[in-house]
Amino acid sequence: MIRALARRDITHPFPVQQLVVRDALAGHDLLVQSPTGSGKTLAFGIPMLERLEPGSGQTSALVLAPTRELAGQIVDELRPIAETRNLRIAAVYGGVGFGPQIKAAGKADVLVATPGRLEDLIARGAVSLKNVRILVLDEADRMLDMGFKPAVDRIVSHAPGKRQTLFFSATLEGAIGKVAAAYTDEPRTHTHAPKQAKADIEHHFLPVGSQGEKLDHLVTQLQDGDCGPTLVFVRTKRGADRLVKRLRGHKIEAVAMHGDKSQRQRERALARFEDGEVGALVATDVAARGIDVEGITHVINYDAPEDRDAYTHRIGRTGRAGRTGTGVSFVLADQAEDVRRMAGDLGLVREFEVSHGARVQQRDSRPSRNSRPTQRRRSRGGKRRG
Repeated sequence: MIRALARRDITHPFPVQQLVVRDALAGHDLLVQSPTGSGKTLAFGIPMLERLEPGSGQTSALVLAPTRELAGQIVDELRPIAETRNLRIAAVYGGVGFGPQIKAAGKADVLVATPGRLEDLIARGAVSLKNVRILVLDEADRMLDMGFKPAVDRIVSHAPGKRQTLFFSATLEGAIGKVAAAYTDEPRTHTHAPKQAKADIEHHFLPVGSQGEKLDHLVTQLQDGDCGPTLVFVRTKRGADRLVKRLRGHKIEAVAMHGDKSQRQRERALARFEDGEVGALVATDVAARGIDVEGITHVINYDAPEDRDAYTHRIGRTGRAGRTGTGVSFVLADQAEDVRRMAGDLGLVREFEVSHGARVQQRDSRPSRNSRPTQRRRSRGGKRRG
């Protein structure tokens, strides 16, 4: 395992891995609060794979994930080290045919699944969880946000009561904390909350006078010479498709990613974005969960996020791995107070006041082609991660 990690230049643990691995290896249930992109997959993957016995011919570990993209990324991340232990790992998720997944799941020691497709396979008798020794819930808060709690409850009821449960979430407060307590037994709790380096991401909150002005602002941003690969967030699936068509009318190539797209369409859209064939990926929050593309220079909230957690998740897609990034949020007049409060909760009041105040007198005028945030990025992002 260590040699396999070293071949990928992984020789020292990330902070969350330092916190988690020892207790996970010892068999303890864990509640882990840690943000996306912190190294959680290896934090649970390494001890999980180490504790499993190869050759059992049955599913011994189950990892639940909220989206197809995240499930696929977990498998890609863990397969090289699973192979060093002669363990088989497979993913099951919606949007593709049942046949190949049923065949792969029947041979898997580790199953990585989205709740909906897993329930389908259980109902068909194609998957049994009676021998699961380790249960992992990754990005559990997002699963609940997406309405998967009833499905997850039913899935957990199929697993043995005597098991190890590793519960990973961006937050452990409120309702998610109650769910975590219900799924675990005398868990050990670890919190990894790295301070966001404000120098890495510049935050801008641009007031816009109407919905119609948003497109002009977005076109201006995407045509800026400093703007590299850009992730644009919208609230609805229909809005994503509509925005892509409007951008094409301005000769800007973009692709949409949302829940109504098939798995093949989503993979194709992501590949075009990663390869630089298109400069902008327009996504809903649900579809973007689990996307980890290196080199995103800008994240633009075309539609304002619902809350501070959504903002953090969105903007956190840029400024990674020591690179700088820019986050831009379009703010309608009737959203200003809500966004101001959210900025205050995130420690971004000054950024809100500077960029919002600098534009407030222009609310009733159309933006010029030269309008852009008052500050510019300091450097371009790097190449995408393969």
